[in-house]
Amino acid sequence: MSVFVCLFLQREEKQLETSLETLIAQVSDIKNSLVAFIHKLENEYERLTWPSVLDNFALLSGQLNTLNKVLKNEKMPLLKNQVIIPLLLSPDRDEEIMRLTEGRVPVFSHEVVPDHLRTKPDPEVEEQEKQLSAEAARITPETAQKQVQTMNKLCNNLLEKMIKEERDSDVASLRQNKQTYNPADTNALVAAVAFGKGLSNRRPPGPGGPMVAGQAGASGMLQGAANMQQVSMSIPPNQQQHMTGVPMAQAGQPGKMPSSIKTNIKSASMHPYQR
Repeated sequence: MSVFVCLFLQREEKQLETSLETLIAQVSDIKNSLVAFIHKLENEYERLTWPSVLDNFALLSGQLNTLNKVLKNEKMPLLKNQVIIPLLLSPDRDEEIMRLTEGRVPVFSHEVVPDHLRTKPDPEVEEQEKQLSAEAARITPETAQKQVQTMNKLCNNLLEKMIKEERDSDVASLRQNKQTYNPADTNALVAAVAFGKGLSNRRPPGPGGPMVAGQAGASGMLQGAANMQQVSMSIPPNQQQHMTGVPMAQAGQPGKMPSSIKTNIKSASMHPYQR
């Protein structure tokens, strides 16, 4: 019987050692992640971005979930049934404890043992926890539901304000960064005003100015008509009287081109080239 008890105890001790090694490895990973995150917060806070912070929190959350799964595993012995008793207390410096605790605990004396082997919170913290639990028990479910709804409403209003402020800040930044002019057009306008660059040498039509195509054509027609041989013709008195009633354009009349050509009008029956 004693042999079986010894074997059982040995198996439990071996299982406990294996479980403790697994827990130590998990806690060591969490500690390293915390140390790296704290180092970034203290030394790289200027370059630290919010996505990077969220990644660190996600890593810590995953490691804590893994630790909880290890603790809830069926092969994990009940650690609460294990009792830790300090066998030796000394005020002298212990190098082995320094190595195990990475320099955080230099001695294992009566002063530090209550803090490191405590299984309950401090008396003050425990009293505050009891008061909060008593206050929570006195609240009815209806009151608790109203408080939850009020809290949710406040959180929603706060989120809406934050989203609105973020949207307004984005719009303001876009307005500030938006270019409202074309630098090329501005430079061209300044060069044209200051140095006359890009301006045409042609003058607008007017007295003394260059004639446009329409005026050049009219001038050519008038010159050709002036070179034509004047043809004399006889006009009957009645037709001459009838034509004298037609007002002739004067040279100084505005809008009319002055005519320096004498035109003789003859009857349609008398053709100048009739033989």
